[in-house]
Amino acid sequence: GGWKPDHSIPHSRQLDLEIDTLSNLMKTTEIRKHLSRETPMASTEIKVPDIGDFKNIPVIEILVKPGDVVKIDDPLMSLESDKATMDVPSPSEGKIAEILVKVGDKVSMGTAIVRLEGQGSNGATPASGSQSAAKPAASVSVAPATAASGIGTGAADASQRFLPAPIDYGNAHASPSVRRLARELDIDLSTIKGSGEKGRITKEDVKKLLGGGVSGGSGIPEIPAIDFSKFGPVETKPLSRIKRLSGPHLHRSWLNIPHVTHTDEADITEIEKYRKELDAAAKVDKKGAFRVSMLPFLMKASVATLKLFPDFNSSLSPGKDALILKKYYNIGVAVDTPDGLVVPVLKDVDRKGILEISHELGEISEKARLGKLAATEMQGASFTISSLGGIGGVAFTPIVNAPEVAILGVARAKMAPVWDGKEFRPRLMLPLCLSYDHRVIDGAAAARFTHQLADALEDLRRLIL
Repeated sequence: GGWKPDHSIPHSRQLDLEIDTLSNLMKTTEIRKHLSRETPMASTEIKVPDIGDFKNIPVIEILVKPGDVVKIDDPLMSLESDKATMDVPSPSEGKIAEILVKVGDKVSMGTAIVRLEGQGSNGATPASGSQSAAKPAASVSVAPATAASGIGTGAADASQRFLPAPIDYGNAHASPSVRRLARELDIDLSTIKGSGEKGRITKEDVKKLLGGGVSGGSGIPEIPAIDFSKFGPVETKPLSRIKRLSGPHLHRSWLNIPHVTHTDEADITEIEKYRKELDAAAKVDKKGAFRVSMLPFLMKASVATLKLFPDFNSSLSPGKDALILKKYYNIGVAVDTPDGLVVPVLKDVDRKGILEISHELGEISEKARLGKLAATEMQGASFTISSLGGIGGVAFTPIVNAPEVAILGVARAKMAPVWDGKEFRPRLMLPLCLSYDHRVIDGAAAARFTHQLADALEDLRRLIL
């Protein structure tokens, strides 16, 4: 439109310039049209993958709605046969364009259930035997750590380094996605009455409990949000996965358990001398060097004391009207890592000696550093010990690791003048901090327990080595 004839050049040359100009304008127009043209979104039908011999399985829950954006392996809907409940995961990323089935419809392998749109879709229908298959229900939950003992980190990915210990939900009537939500929020499904069909527990039931039930902190006002940037520079640092999972558990324990902490101290002068002898020998052990810390002695002394005070090795029944006394002695050891707290559990401590426990502690510490702790190695504790001795402190209040009813906290030992009836003598004194559930344990019992524990640590004959 901006070209005008130039009479100073021949007419034929003017015609050539006009043609070139029009040609360039046309090309520019076509390019603009091409760039402005909306690229059509590829559409994919998601079908039920290979689910074994199951056919005509009813859809019990639809977990997405049109417009939702899903990622690979996000659950789309739940199916239930008379033998299993399973989720159908998304095989690719994209936006839900249409739900092709409804709750109550019966589906089999190859049934189209969702239409997915997205740049990641290529229009191909996923094969029924693909890796994205319906996932069976998993009855596990979290039992996060509650205190620290000082183990470093390894090279494993921080967000996946440790897996919390699973809890069996028993016969809770819930889909895998609901169980997954309960695990993330650390809510016991066995305590929820389902509002879904045939008493099924839905996501809304879980969220309702979190928002209005006791476990969610009902009646406690939230701390008002504050824009801290008004007062100076700030930085937002996301919590690690372990802290996000353990936070609700610790909060629930603190809200539900009336905590009381009793403190005492034990004279470990003699036992420390013996520990150093064992440690020196262990460093040059022909079968493999290892370390002997004070922790195995604390574990053995705790077991000896728990046998005399069985209420400390128990849990409240779901009805809160009885005690479940445990006849096993599995001791949890709280472990501190840069990404959060975990509690590996040493089983049957009553049947093991100091050296065997030391070996196991060394192995489980190495697994923690490498991020290879199995879920089974972090469940089943009947009593927990949290040792801050390697860090310091005089006393602290460890949070009871529910459903346990007591936890032993240990601070740093220090030399102190102790009166023996005739004179003051330098003795190595170890602070003991016992937190307990006051619904189960009263102050007098806690005082007797810690006194007995101190006696066990002060007299090596009370420990079976």
